[in-house]
Amino acid sequence: MPNTAYLDKLEQDITKMVTITLEEDIGDGDITAELIPATQNSSAQIITREDCVIAGKVWVNEVFAQLDKQLGTKTSIIWHVNDGDKATANDVLFELNGNARTLLTGERAALNFLQLLSGTATKCQQYADSVKHTHVRLLDTRKTIPGLRTAQKYAVTCGGCYNHRIGLYDAFLIKENHIAACGGITQAIYTAKQNHPNKPVEIEVESLTELQQALIAGADIVMLDNFSIDELKEGVALTKKFNKQEGAEVKLEASGNINHETLVANAETGVDYISIGAFTKHCVAVDLSMRATC
Repeated sequence: MPNTAYLDKLEQDITKMVTITLEEDIGDGDITAELIPATQNSSAQIITREDCVIAGKVWVNEVFAQLDKQLGTKTSIIWHVNDGDKATANDVLFELNGNARTLLTGERAALNFLQLLSGTATKCQQYADSVKHTHVRLLDTRKTIPGLRTAQKYAVTCGGCYNHRIGLYDAFLIKENHIAACGGITQAIYTAKQNHPNKPVEIEVESLTELQQALIAGADIVMLDNFSIDELKEGVALTKKFNKQEGAEVKLEASGNINHETLVANAETGVDYISIGAFTKHCVAVDLSMRATC
C-alpha cells in the first residue's frame, strides 16, 4: 500500500479495453466514414480547450494500431506531450497523419479515453497540489467506471496521487458489515491474518475505542471513517504512542466525505493516507477537439 501491482497486467487490459470500445462504436462498419474515398489521406491536430494534466497516450496509440490492422492502413501519431505533463488551453497534444477514413473512425474512441483519463489526472493533481506541504498520500478507491479500473488507477498516478487496493483480491479492507459477520474487530483481523498472512490487513473503525481494539489486534492499516478533525488528531496521537511502545508501524487512513474544501484540514492532522472516491467516480472529462485537414 499504495499498490501498483496492476501495472504488470495493464498492457493486456489496454488491448481489451480498446477492442471492446471499437466493437461497441463501429459494429459492422463506419457508414459515415465510407462517404470518403477509400484512398484519401488526411492530417489532424488534437487540441485541449482547457488546462489539464495528460493521461491516456497508450490508449490513443492502441486505438489507431488496432484500426490500422483491421483496415490495412498506416497512421502516424506525433505526440507533443507525455502522460503526467500539464497542458494549457489550445495546446496541440498530438498530430495524426494517415488514411482519412481511419482517422475519423478512430477519433471518438481515442478522444474518449484521453479526455476521461486526463480529467481524472487533472482532478488528482489539483488535490495533490493542495496538500504537498504535508506527508499525506492521497489514494483512490474501488469506485471506478466498470471495465476501466486499471485505466483510471493509472490516471490517478499521472496526477500525482496513489492507488489503494486494486480489487477484492490483493488486500483486506474489513468494513462494518464484515466486522459484524465475523464477530468483532479482533476476530476479523485474526482470521484475515490466518487466511492470508502475506496480504495487508486494513480495517475500518468508527470511534477511538474501536481504533484501540484494531491496534491491539494487529491491523496494518486502520481507516478512520468519518472522524472529526479533533478525533483524527487524537487518533494520530494514540497510534504514534502505540507504535513507539510496541515497535509497530500501523498506518492511518482518513476517509468519508472528504472534498477539496475539507482536504487540507484532514491532511494536516498527520494521517498517512486519505482516500477519495471522487477521483474516479465524479471525474469530469477534459474538453478536447480534433481539427482535420484533407
